[in-house]
Amino acid sequence: MNNDVIRLLPDSVANQIAAGEVIQRPASVIKELVENAVDAGATEISVILVDAGRTLIQVVDNGSGMSPTDARMAFERHATSKISSASDLFTLHTMGFRGEALPSIAAVAQVEMRTMRREDSVGSKLTISESKFEGLEPTACVPGTNIMVKNIFFHMPARRKFLKKDSIELNHILREFERLALVNTNIDFTLIHNDQTLHKFMRGSLKQRIADLFGKNLESQLAQVYTETGIVTIDGFIAMPRAAKKRGYQQFLFVNGRNMRHPFFHKAVMSCYEQLIAPDAQPSYFINFTVDPATIDVNIHPQKHEIKFEHEQAIWQMLIAAVRETLGKTQAVGALDFDAVDAPEIPLFNPQAVPASIDDASPEAFNPFAADTESGQGITYASVPAGRGSRTAGSSYGSDRSFGTARVGKAAGDSGTWGSRSVSLGESNRQSVPEDWEKLYESFNDRRNDAFASVAVPADDSASLDIKSDAPAATCIQLQDRYIAMSSPGGLMLIEPHRAHVRILFEKYMEMLATDDAKPSQKLLFAVDFELSPSQSALLMANIDEFRRLGFEFTSAAEGMWSVQAVPAQLDSVNPIEVVLTVLESLANDADGGSETMRRPLAIAMARAWAVKVHQRLTQAEMDGITADLFRCAEPNYTPDGQPVMSLISNDEIASRFTL
Repeated sequence: MNNDVIRLLPDSVANQIAAGEVIQRPASVIKELVENAVDAGATEISVILVDAGRTLIQVVDNGSGMSPTDARMAFERHATSKISSASDLFTLHTMGFRGEALPSIAAVAQVEMRTMRREDSVGSKLTISESKFEGLEPTACVPGTNIMVKNIFFHMPARRKFLKKDSIELNHILREFERLALVNTNIDFTLIHNDQTLHKFMRGSLKQRIADLFGKNLESQLAQVYTETGIVTIDGFIAMPRAAKKRGYQQFLFVNGRNMRHPFFHKAVMSCYEQLIAPDAQPSYFINFTVDPATIDVNIHPQKHEIKFEHEQAIWQMLIAAVRETLGKTQAVGALDFDAVDAPEIPLFNPQAVPASIDDASPEAFNPFAADTESGQGITYASVPAGRGSRTAGSSYGSDRSFGTARVGKAAGDSGTWGSRSVSLGESNRQSVPEDWEKLYESFNDRRNDAFASVAVPADDSASLDIKSDAPAATCIQLQDRYIAMSSPGGLMLIEPHRAHVRILFEKYMEMLATDDAKPSQKLLFAVDFELSPSQSALLMANIDEFRRLGFEFTSAAEGMWSVQAVPAQLDSVNPIEVVLTVLESLANDADGGSETMRRPLAIAMARAWAVKVHQRLTQAEMDGITADLFRCAEPNYTPDGQPVMSLISNDEIASRFTL
């Protein structure tokens, strides 16, 4: 009897195991095929998709092509032209080297490839399905390679059902395509999805490619980073601190023309922006490292995203120095605006005014309402500010810098700029000033004391504040015009009312948005224009019906340019562009991509818009209502974005403060 239990797996099974690591979704197929085209010396690469890659992924290049024998061998496991010995792993100059990509793709899809070398007169057509070779025959084609991957995971229902909806898979493809296009700026790229051209780039510089991908606005905010040492050459671009964003930022690191993720180097870049950007903002950067291939190891991740550096600590210090030098040269910190920062308000010179004598400048002799008896004129104040920071016409403080439009005056009759007015107490405007004006304030202190007394001591004697009284005390009090303090069995409960109200409204709006009926919409008086990157535009277009159901209305004026015409009724006081970008970011980052992915950021925005403000004084009824509704919530302890809502000071902690 044979008791041996260990056996070799068939190639088809081994290929499917490898495919589980290498091919996770259609974006993985595109990455592997485009990198092969780059290694083949292509200068033009086109990617054609149907149904976000589910039905078809086609990559066409004008590279070196393959002979019939090489075309057949390319789909064997660990068959590669990139390396021939183990020592070659430390001198890699190609994207691929393992020989696993094509057999892994063939194990999970139907593959048809046409390829021809420039010196050949006829090409080859190869067909493989589920790792099974189906045929190799001559065919007419152009030099290069044209490979079609059809029906990914067609024979693996469990893998196929885990693919997300087309908009989510397309977003992953667009992000992978962006990384490939950024690192190969010497190649023309085209991306077509369902007969619609999403990207078409001509070869050029890195800065031009950044502008093509993310818009001219980002290009104008970039500064070049460059340093060259014996260990590394650092080259690329960083965005100015004023261009840092809470969402929609772009952060890319490359090494020797290869994309990578490196948290250590990311932290180095972020440390240079400390004190320059808001804590919740992120800068954009595009940085390439050129090092000796022998000093890095790219063979530590199935998709080669993580790379180990031999001189990591030294490169970290050089990166910090290079980024700080660039920020310093471009004056990223910004110069002080001496005209705007704490500028004193200087009244205009009046040559007719008679200066007061120093001897007469006593507090008893000062009367601000006294007229100039010699000239018969009242005191004239030109452009007296209504508040700090006001300026006369022509100053930058008279306009809203966020939208670039001048503010409207407070009332229709105001003739001055916002926040300032011209006040004259001359002959035409001066009113009769009573000489006994001081009597107006004689009873002020008495009335103030009476008001305090009426609040401190209730009018009803039976409800007077008495520690020994059996009357129930108020359930809640507000501390520092912010925190709600209330007694609980475990001690003293402190609640932040703004966060509590956000949690309450969030759950209310999530329930409202979960219904299938169309939500009420509010038309905007003026449409708001905004620009999206190609990947964001594709994501918005793919989810346009869901946006409309939630109350948004969009129009597209040009490629990447959009206008919002209407917003959900609960968002009439919120910047609609911020909400749209937040929803798109949630769609891009959420792996599930369900309808809740859109509802959640929208509900958070509406809740924040209508929640009570920080430091808002609340009535007793309002405090009782917030606390009662909070404890009915499914998750009362935290806001939707994870901030704590309440804190408990335990009875033991309170008692410890009164012990000796």
